[in-house]
Amino acid sequence: MKKYFAEFFGTFWLVLGGCGTAVLAGSQVGCLGVALAFGLTVLTMAYAIGPISGAHLNPAVTVGLAFGRRMPLCDVIPYIISQVAGACLAAYVLYEILTCSGMGIKDFACNGYGEHSPEKFSMVSAIITEAVMTFMFLFVILGSTVAKTATKAAPIAIGLCLTLIHLISIPVTNTSVNPARSISQAIFVKGWALDQLWLFIAVPIAAAAVAGLVWILFFGSEDKAE
Repeated sequence: MKKYFAEFFGTFWLVLGGCGTAVLAGSQVGCLGVALAFGLTVLTMAYAIGPISGAHLNPAVTVGLAFGRRMPLCDVIPYIISQVAGACLAAYVLYEILTCSGMGIKDFACNGYGEHSPEKFSMVSAIITEAVMTFMFLFVILGSTVAKTATKAAPIAIGLCLTLIHLISIPVTNTSVNPARSISQAIFVKGWALDQLWLFIAVPIAAAAVAGLVWILFFGSEDKAE
């Protein structure tokens, strides 16, 4: 059970740190600060719990690694449940911080497209963005954790990759590439956020699965670095 608890607490930290920065300090730190916050949560948790669970912190990552033959299939569902639960707890903490001070949650850092995109990008633009960003994120994860070449600097590459992804895609969708992060915020906003949630579950998971298959096809299967 240790690895499931690790994923729970790790994803809690990702959503609290990343979405918390966007919700509580976004006007002060801007897109760059929010992007760095998400990257730093992954970086810090990769070192903290990576040896325990691999620090996926993201159902799409778990699916991509499963398709890339880096983890047993029997762990996929427990990992995803742990990740979504941790993300929802973090969203609840943020909700309480705001509402206990008499503040509204507004868009609560939800992911969206069309009228709910930060810069009003269309649904097609959102699909393309989420698919490409998730694919590249998995590609970096798979490459930096190959057993024969991985180093202790791998979490830095992964954290910086997520930072770059946010810099590119915050204006388009507010950046998901992580269904747990999207679910946790949407359940508090309800309405439009739940209506658009399908995109931020289906597209990242599909793109991650494709990334795992592409890695196997072109680079072969390798055990994850210990």
